[in-house]
Amino acid sequence: MRGEAEMRLTSCVLLCVLLSLSQAVRPGQDVRCGACRALVDEMEFAISQIDPKKMIQTGSFRINPDGSQSIREVPLARSEGNLLELMESVCERMADYGEHTDSSTNRKSYLRIKSRNGESMDLSQAALDSRITSSLKFACETIVEQHEDELIEFFSHEMENVKDKLCSKRTDLCDHALKIPHDEL
Repeated sequence: MRGEAEMRLTSCVLLCVLLSLSQAVRPGQDVRCGACRALVDEMEFAISQIDPKKMIQTGSFRINPDGSQSIREVPLARSEGNLLELMESVCERMADYGEHTDSSTNRKSYLRIKSRNGESMDLSQAALDSRITSSLKFACETIVEQHEDELIEFFSHEMENVKDKLCSKRTDLCDHALKIPHDEL
């Protein structure tokens, strides 16, 4: 009897440990996914604030043997130099986000809690906590560091559904992104 009880207890403890580990993985995935989606939103907004008529010359300034140069003009907003500059500060804006937990799925998402234009916002659904913003900022910085080339590739061209294409399909940071409405972070 005693051996059977010990075995049941061991099985129960093992099951509890496995359940806690599986629950511990989900919040990390949610934070990385939320950080990626917030990063995309912030980058798209920052790019939209730059005059689309401003151009910058890129390419080689060397003179080719035929006397020509390999210079081309690209919009400043989507130039590699500008994108790199934006990526240096984009994670600082994670302080503008709060956490929302869906009561039916228990999945976390991240909402902007500070308005860009000074309008008041409904914060009743958002949890405001320094741990949330610091984990979002850390996740954002990790994404920028690990996926810099992909970010430049995606933002150097105008495309639709960057959140899904970058955060889910390219980087696998969001395993559930196709179920999230496009405007939700």
